[in-house]
Amino acid sequence: MAGTTNGYVAEEILREIGQAGGFSRKRFFRGIILPAWHKTTDDGRLADQCGFPGDVIISNGVWQRGKTIFDVVDDLKEGDVILKGANALDLRRGQAAILVGHPRGGTTSAILQAVAGRRVRLILPVGLEKWITGDLNQLAMKLNAPGAEGPRFLPIPGQVFRKVDAIRLLTGADANLIAAGGVRGAEGSIWLALQGSNREEDAAEELLRLVSEEPGFEL
Repeated sequence: MAGTTNGYVAEEILREIGQAGGFSRKRFFRGIILPAWHKTTDDGRLADQCGFPGDVIISNGVWQRGKTIFDVVDDLKEGDVILKGANALDLRRGQAAILVGHPRGGTTSAILQAVAGRRVRLILPVGLEKWITGDLNQLAMKLNAPGAEGPRFLPIPGQVFRKVDAIRLLTGADANLIAAGGVRGAEGSIWLALQGSNREEDAAEELLRLVSEEPGFEL
């Protein structure tokens, strides 16, 4: 599904199946969090947002260009996979939550039909910079209560997949969050301590070098 994190995932998947031509991460999102000086609508969209390309739907190895999750959600079944980004991460419980701007629940409401109703697998790629303290269910009760303002908040059942999980899967090295923050473009950055064999650590360092050289996200 469209999202700033998922744009990088979709790009790699499409490249792997030889269908990356025509895909762009630009505008590959619905809601987005921006500095206050950017004009957005109540549900987090850019005030001038246009040209949404659709989600990346792959069926039988073929990218169904222009389709969205709403076009296919009723046909999803056990064995299918949905990838959706998240806005909050509870590291202790391995749980994630999503900000909801649409009064009918948006894409989150749609995919839960497939996840809870038909056992479709849900993977939630989420960065460690979204780690929060507190119980997500308790926070949801506060933010979704009558009289509250701002977006709603929904803990969602799914397989949380963090940067450290990706490093372990791709290189075999263990990674631990040890620090965060920075300036001059490093705001929101994290520091990871790597541990593994020499080969694993070298592979992890090379992976992180390549990721660090990715150009900044463009709207």
